[in-house]
Amino acid sequence: MEVPFYVWVGTIIGIVGLLLFDFFFHVRKAHTPTLRESAVWSSIYVGLALLFGVGVLVFGGPTMGTEYFAGYVTEKALSVDNLFVFLIIMSSFRVPRADQQKVLLFGIVFALIARTGFIFLGAALINSFAWVFYIFGLILLLTAGNLLKPDGHDDAGDSLIIRLAKRFLPASEHYDGDRLTTIVDGKRVLTPMLLVMVAIGGTDILFALDSIPAIFGLTQNTFIVFTATAFSLMGLRQLYFLIDELLDRLIYLSYGLAVILGFIGVKLILHALHENTLPFVNGGEPVEVVEISTGLSLTVILGVLIVTVLASVLSPKGRAKNEISGAKRHATEYLDLTYETDMDEREKIFARLCAEEKDLRALPEKYKRLIRNETEFMELIRRAHAEHDAALEREPRG
Repeated sequence: MEVPFYVWVGTIIGIVGLLLFDFFFHVRKAHTPTLRESAVWSSIYVGLALLFGVGVLVFGGPTMGTEYFAGYVTEKALSVDNLFVFLIIMSSFRVPRADQQKVLLFGIVFALIARTGFIFLGAALINSFAWVFYIFGLILLLTAGNLLKPDGHDDAGDSLIIRLAKRFLPASEHYDGDRLTTIVDGKRVLTPMLLVMVAIGGTDILFALDSIPAIFGLTQNTFIVFTATAFSLMGLRQLYFLIDELLDRLIYLSYGLAVILGFIGVKLILHALHENTLPFVNGGEPVEVVEISTGLSLTVILGVLIVTVLASVLSPKGRAKNEISGAKRHATEYLDLTYETDMDEREKIFARLCAEEKDLRALPEKYKRLIRNETEFMELIRRAHAEHDAALEREPRG
């Protein structure tokens, strides 16, 4: 179905309006969002995405509606997986908690621009060369294989993009609020804020190489590809602050995504065979194969994600890994005074650390072995407690 030009214009204006609203009313003034604020706005953005999908279903028909929801769910799941890497990058650059919102919003805007470019490039290639589906399918199968590697996110903090940013964009050692440049010894220099934005932006381009072929495996309707991708990115900032305490709990998410991307990769290759024009495959004639419907794809995607999330949340190992990584992260955040200077927020961080320590002591011995560099870990916890005791000593007595 051909989408009228005025629908394109209205949709783009609406998306840009949501981004501007997000910046001026939430991100412009640096602050750490509360759990309630994050939950409310995450729900609003998901609600808008679902409402838009209902509109597509009503005005575009069942096929377009099913394609939109399948694409949206897939892209949203991939976006949640991307949050792991964002968390590692911001930890690597020690981005102050209150300024992380601006970094995330920049990442969302950059991702939307980059993916829009990839979407129109992909659409042009598909319209001109049917064999592109073979390449897209191969990309997804390779990505699925990489996701099956254990601890696939662990080296994200030392990725090529981050190393290049630190090498070729030398910056000051400290942040100056959310400014991109600052004055040091009378000279204007870059701040780490610019470096982290470059790292996030470069990582977004790599993410697009996986996500765009994935959604083209579900629909070739450019409007559906664009809107499903855009709405999956909207609200990602709020989602980050809502579930950053639970990200490490989703230990099976990568496996679930590997199954989904592998499934879509096979679907793409089957479609490529059905539309085959390559002379060395079946003499350049289409191959009679079973094609996977969008409805079946949506069912498989939802089923895999539900099983994956439930298995992760109910897993004792997932809980153990979440408590260990949470304790390490909160101890580091508490000790890093550039990360969070508000004393009330620091007290909340320390309270979470103490709760995680209590849960760790109650874990069976086999799960405690998940702690890497245990001596270093225990020293980090000890320093956090020592700093907290010293902070209490410094408080004025009434």
